[in-house]
Amino acid sequence: MIYLDQAATSYPKPPEVVQAVTEALIGAGSSGRGAHELSLAASRLVFAARQAAAEFFGCGDPSRIAFTANATESLNLALFGLLEPGDHVITTAQEHNSVLRPLFLLERRGVDLTIMPADRHGIVDLDAMRRALRPATRAVVLSHGSNLTGNLLDLAWVLEFCREHDLILILDAAQTAGWYPYNLADQPIDILCFTGHKALYGPQGVGGIYVRPGLSLRPLKVGGSGVQTFSRQHPGEMPEALEAGTLNTPGIAGLAAGIAYVNKLGLDSIRRVEGELTSFFYKQVQEVPCVQVYGDFQAAERLPIVTLNIEGVDSSLVSRLLAERGICTRSGGHCAPLLHEALGTAQHGAVRFSFAHVNTKEELAEAVEALKSIVQVCGGEKDD
Repeated sequence: MIYLDQAATSYPKPPEVVQAVTEALIGAGSSGRGAHELSLAASRLVFAARQAAAEFFGCGDPSRIAFTANATESLNLALFGLLEPGDHVITTAQEHNSVLRPLFLLERRGVDLTIMPADRHGIVDLDAMRRALRPATRAVVLSHGSNLTGNLLDLAWVLEFCREHDLILILDAAQTAGWYPYNLADQPIDILCFTGHKALYGPQGVGGIYVRPGLSLRPLKVGGSGVQTFSRQHPGEMPEALEAGTLNTPGIAGLAAGIAYVNKLGLDSIRRVEGELTSFFYKQVQEVPCVQVYGDFQAAERLPIVTLNIEGVDSSLVSRLLAERGICTRSGGHCAPLLHEALGTAQHGAVRFSFAHVNTKEELAEAVEALKSIVQVCGGEKDD
């Protein structure tokens, strides 16, 4: 099997991640729910993971990071916990449904929404945000990197824009956490939402949210927290304010092990290898007749994603034929409807190849040959 669906979830998981999850299942109880050894072991695991995440993201205070189930839950926490009817929020057409659907629901509840369009390469004109500003503009929410095209937004520009206009920045780092070198001590990101199962190499079902000091969110859920039991109000202090209910201790342990794995390899090394793989594959598929590639490949920096279509062939068929050859990709809409509309691929979707440092050029060359074979069977020739 050749696994080229790393943007969906990283595979295979590092052995140390599997070991950490297993050890937590065997040797940890429920954090904050007792003074016996198993409960204390869980609390130690959670505390160590919170510290590891804080250090990884350059956050000075580990309590500002709360654990969630995934980036979707983190984004729901941020959006529903911050925005009020009458607020105006700016986002972009490259967003995932984990941003768009909460915003559309909030729009029906009275929040004003402006969506910055993307062009046929998936490039968002960030400067258009200046024209979108209103007195009621409160926040900007956007994905740092597109899960469909691999395009990155200019984070430095966005940070300066938000600082200039006193706006809250909510950053969806689902694709970039574990790939991009965040340093929250220097980058004034107000809320950072991340998942653990992609470039952080943790298990599925665990993620997190960073909320800067001085900013608080209404909790999405309330209940047991292990502290302040006799209060009728859920604790307001971080991280318990956003962590109602029993935590996913095995998942959190796996996330900590994934962070350690990324630290061991080094972000620079990971990005270099993945950049070489992406460039290699892009150059190869550009030569395949009937193949159209989407995204901005002139940019100096981009995620390890190449998304394409074979002219006249539905993306789901291409992905299925690749799967029959043992090559794992993702087809369809990728939970990014507005960006597909901008690319002109809403009707048939697109086939996404996404890479990690564990992949090889030999695997990618085999995938290119498989595409050539599919073109011969199903496709015509590119127009001159």
